[in-house]
Amino acid sequence: MLLHENITKDIIGAAMTVLNTLKPGLDEKLYENALVLELQASGHTAEQQRRFPVQYRDTLIGTLVPDLIVDRQVIVDTKVVTAFNDAHLAQMTGYLAIANLQVGLLINFKDAKLTWKRVVRETACIPPSATSA
Repeated sequence: MLLHENITKDIIGAAMTVLNTLKPGLDEKLYENALVLELQASGHTAEQQRRFPVQYRDTLIGTLVPDLIVDRQVIVDTKVVTAFNDAHLAQMTGYLAIANLQVGLLINFKDAKLTWKRVVRETACIPPSATSA
């Protein structure tokens, strides 16, 4: 069984409903807003634009703001692009690391047929001596 499989299936189903209703080619933010409504209607929590501080050498260097976090477990990034590329995957991997989550979904609303990419971050085991410095 896939990690957070039921949540990701629900997200994809909600995204299909949104795309079938709104049709392809609109702005990403419109799909994001509609997806939040669809997910909430089906009993999920969906946080938009949650802010995560990013630190480097104990200094705040900025803020990470993913599109959605569903049920505090899955990051969703809505796109209207020709195809997913390495930059999209790398960005999602960064989102997952900073948010300390394992599963993300890239969802593309560009065409009449919804496409998505599931991204899973493998968590590394950090030895106790590395965290007690």
